[in-house]
Amino acid sequence: MQIFCNGRQQDIDEGVTLSQLLVGLELPADTVVAEINKKIIDRDQYETLKLNQGDQVELIRFVGGG
Repeated sequence: MQIFCNGRQQDIDEGVTLSQLLVGLELPADTVVAEINKKIIDRDQYETLKLNQGDQVELIRFVGGG
């Protein structure tokens, strides 16, 4: 199935959770804020929230430094 992640089309398997997507992208969940279809997702839902065909996923990563 296809989703859009940060504006790019991406093919994923059906039943993939947000957490599994982050693992596949090599992004630690504790450094990412996720928005799906313009709704911010609570971090405690990452493990159970399954992505659906056509979902618009925006991942915002905070990086510290100076």
